[in-house]
Amino acid sequence: MLFCRSWLRSSATSCRKPLMLTEKRRETLGSMYSLVGTHSAVKLCRWQKSMLRNRGGCYKWTMYGIQSHRCMEATPNLACANKCVFCWRLNSNPVATEWKWDVDHPKETVQAMLSSHRALVKDTRGVPGVTADRFDEAMRPQHCALSLVGEPILYPRINEFVAALHEEGISTFLVNNGQFPECIERLAPVTQLYLSVDAPNRETMKILDRPVFEDYWERFNRSVALMKTKRIRTVFRLTLIEGYNMGEKDVDEYKKLFQAGEPLLVELKQLTPAFYGRSTILRLHNVPTFERIVSVAKQLCDGTPYEIASVHEHSACVLLAQRSKSFVDGRWNTWINFPRWISLANEDPTREPSASEYATITPPWAVYGSPEAGFDPKQERFVSAKGKRWQDKQQGATVVNDIDATAAQ
Repeated sequence: MLFCRSWLRSSATSCRKPLMLTEKRRETLGSMYSLVGTHSAVKLCRWQKSMLRNRGGCYKWTMYGIQSHRCMEATPNLACANKCVFCWRLNSNPVATEWKWDVDHPKETVQAMLSSHRALVKDTRGVPGVTADRFDEAMRPQHCALSLVGEPILYPRINEFVAALHEEGISTFLVNNGQFPECIERLAPVTQLYLSVDAPNRETMKILDRPVFEDYWERFNRSVALMKTKRIRTVFRLTLIEGYNMGEKDVDEYKKLFQAGEPLLVELKQLTPAFYGRSTILRLHNVPTFERIVSVAKQLCDGTPYEIASVHEHSACVLLAQRSKSFVDGRWNTWINFPRWISLANEDPTREPSASEYATITPPWAVYGSPEAGFDPKQERFVSAKGKRWQDKQQGATVVNDIDATAAQ
């Protein structure tokens, strides 16, 4: 059940610190998310709705075995230390370099998120294609993607929050942007820890991420080094933007970051064209094609321990994996044994399991080079009229390099 308004009013008068979600922010952010408590939110993504209708799951189903309709997209913190130009949430959330608000109880927040998530799922009842079995499964989420908006790792009680999810039998993917290395150092084990690597150097990061910290590059590199110390599954996520971070020099600099952080996996994802029609430096020609992303992926693998393990062509995502750690007995092992993870996480929440302890075999249809190109053959592929128009526009787009002009502004 969502925290009630009376609770919010009493909290506002009794707490020593202000509330993150002021009435004005609630009005703005409430149109995009289902707000939870005083600093959290959940939302249904299009892939959840798609898999509910048997129209295919997102890349997390292809690469890791996460059923999209059983995934809860959430955040325990709406604030961020970057103002990324490609943020598809319009940068409408608070910007901060430290936590300065009242703190909601982590277990209460998890329960409120689940209640809010189920309320959103209920809205899909009766939608054509949604079966009773899929609907019932969606009401019992098994995974939480902590990547909705803001910086989840900055929530002061993040470890208790993650433990509460694990106690509910829910696995956790946590995304961070590398601006809070001290939080990475203190973080309890999660199922998969992400570092957003939006740029390979200081100059490009300033243009694309628009960080608030003055020492943003130093903070980021400390975070890269800390990722190397983790035994759990670690991922570098690269949002590729044509004309900004996909050149030969960029590839060489990315390789140096890979060497410094040694992530188990590297995700290459296409710039989401949600900026279309907004005031931004990005344009349609900055969205790379799937073929271009595969080309960059091959360059990144050259001379490194990584190989292309899986692709999700439908959303233009490519997964690189360290062959020595993820290729076992002639098969890729990028999928996750979720019951095993939940067992390990709840046996001893302070112990950090190694990635190999809860890895399992990637199915043939999800492996790079398969004719399915990462689309589950048991699903029915569907491309909307809007999606077809977007594909046509992208195929006709001209690739140009904008970085010099942008830097000069």
